[in-house]
Amino acid sequence: MSEEILRQQIQNLKKHNARLKRIAHDSRNKLSATLDGTGLCLWQLDISSGKLVIFNRRWGSMLGYRPKELSAHFDVWRDHLHPEDKEMVLAAFYNHLEGKAPWYEALHRMQAKNGTITWVLDRGRVTEWSDDGKPLKVTGTHIDMTKEKQYEEQLAKLANHDPLTGLANRHSLHAQFDLLKKLGPLSVAFIDLDDFKNVNDTLGHRSGDEVLLQLSQRLSEACPPEVTIGRIGGDEFILLMPWTLESAAIQTTAQRCLDAAITPFELSNGSATVGASIGINESWANDNFADAVIRADESMYLIKRTGKNGVVLGARVVSQA
Repeated sequence: MSEEILRQQIQNLKKHNARLKRIAHDSRNKLSATLDGTGLCLWQLDISSGKLVIFNRRWGSMLGYRPKELSAHFDVWRDHLHPEDKEMVLAAFYNHLEGKAPWYEALHRMQAKNGTITWVLDRGRVTEWSDDGKPLKVTGTHIDMTKEKQYEEQLAKLANHDPLTGLANRHSLHAQFDLLKKLGPLSVAFIDLDDFKNVNDTLGHRSGDEVLLQLSQRLSEACPPEVTIGRIGGDEFILLMPWTLESAAIQTTAQRCLDAAITPFELSNGSATVGASIGINESWANDNFADAVIRADESMYLIKRTGKNGVVLGARVVSQA
């Protein structure tokens, strides 16, 4: 083979090699862009060195770091695991390396540079072994699940909280009633606002909503932490109080709630005044939630019939504005 032909072949191989590098570079860029767009990070861990090969920039950016600011290393990843999740995540990872699980998978939190929390779903498996069967490399994915977790939390909140006030809804009150009843004495307060319809009729329903929001905040401030506050619709509220009817805390809390309701409300288009009729009765041993609410409601109507704006314990009027 002549020297000229050899030089030509070498030149052709160089051109082909350069073309392959361009194709590889272009493919990697496209893969990175695709992964970034889906919130997916592709990684490979060299077990002996701890070095992480990250095939796109998503891993660092989801933790609030600029490109190349965060070192891609197993120790760095471990240090950013949320303290409450670290033990579980590492156990899942090492269980796979030790052959106790067919793959590594963990849904967990990571702490970003500024302290915020990112939820991620890690999946991976060993892809390379030594001649004596020891794992050398693990390849996997790292998916940002923060939006999905936030959506789950929103759904859970809607399932258990009143959409206007954020207080417990009927479903949540029912579950809390069943729980508290097992723990000891339990009394139920039924609060019905007086003259609330007048607010809606004169100032509009938006102002009525403002009153309910402000009152919800006042009730939260008036009640001790152990009291569950809920709204079951319209202008009707429920309190679950873990005390007997004879407890001094019952009357004190009820009076604070009455004061919260009769204090005028400053609204965006004026002021409003309402009142509250509060009936309280103790839960009996065989009561379910509906039974207990009905008897509290019956106590509430005793104050309605005697002039409103007051508190009835069982069948006894104890306070009236």
